[in-house]
Amino acid sequence: MELYPLKFKPIFKERIWGGQRLREVFGKDLPADVKIGESWELADLPEDKSKIANGPLAGQTIDQVIAEFGTAITGKDDYRPPLPLLIKILDAQDVLSVQVHPDAATCKRTEKGDPKTECWYIIDAQPGAAIYKGLQPGTTKQQFADAIANGTCEEYLVKVPVKVGECHFLPSGTCHAIGAGLLIAEIQQPSDTTYRVYDWNRVDPNTGQGRQLHVEDALESIHFDPAGDNLSVNTLGRLVDAQEFKVDKGHQAAGCEVLLSKKMKVLLILSGSGQITAENTEPVGFDKGDCLLIPAAFEGVMNFSKECEYLIATVW
Repeated sequence: MELYPLKFKPIFKERIWGGQRLREVFGKDLPADVKIGESWELADLPEDKSKIANGPLAGQTIDQVIAEFGTAITGKDDYRPPLPLLIKILDAQDVLSVQVHPDAATCKRTEKGDPKTECWYIIDAQPGAAIYKGLQPGTTKQQFADAIANGTCEEYLVKVPVKVGECHFLPSGTCHAIGAGLLIAEIQQPSDTTYRVYDWNRVDPNTGQGRQLHVEDALESIHFDPAGDNLSVNTLGRLVDAQEFKVDKGHQAAGCEVLLSKKMKVLLILSGSGQITAENTEPVGFDKGDCLLIPAAFEGVMNFSKECEYLIATVW
């Protein structure tokens, strides 16, 4: 069969800090009266594998399709699973925990977890919204450990006001937190290893207890050298150019066309709509909030019926 752009069914994650904005902004069919903090748009993790939502392959998981079609999807003769991207949209109605994700060296040294470098693209931000990115210059491991113990670690975090359209790169080992009032597209390595160091003294309403912290693992994982204001922020063109993945931003007016060359890429549609056409395949429509994987063997054209902004994620 002729391969075509693959769309996916989102995987919704209930979070104590979430809400319902993914329904309001992107029309996602969220469960009612549930705080949904994350919509996993493309995932290939052991417990969470995205299912295809369109065309003849509908219902199959992403790993099944890659196993069947191989290089026609990935473009890599030496591909080894999992797919090296995890794409999410986050609705932060409240501040997230202060946390860190380990890098590859830490995972190897501690013999646990998987590395996770990520970036955050700011889709929407309420007035005064901010993120916490990195530690104040000169912060030592002992200082931060003491601050965690006495509940004052916030004073060591770099608080960064954010604006719509910014993309913040966070390499693994960066201590961070997402502030309240933000809608964020998150592109990352395929890992769910998260070590919390502080959760703002919150209590989970379902359990009446505070969420689990992972202080020892976090202190082993944090890089105590980079300052938050030295971690890159971009707004146009190539947003991220890292070893783990690359992210570009596209912005096209209604009526424009863009050629999709033969290379595997993932598109996350932030606004607008249109369709992708090619010989021998049915057109595939797209709308804001959609995530599409373009197989390496596919060559077609994006046609925009409305002005559109979108992110393009590639890994090789």
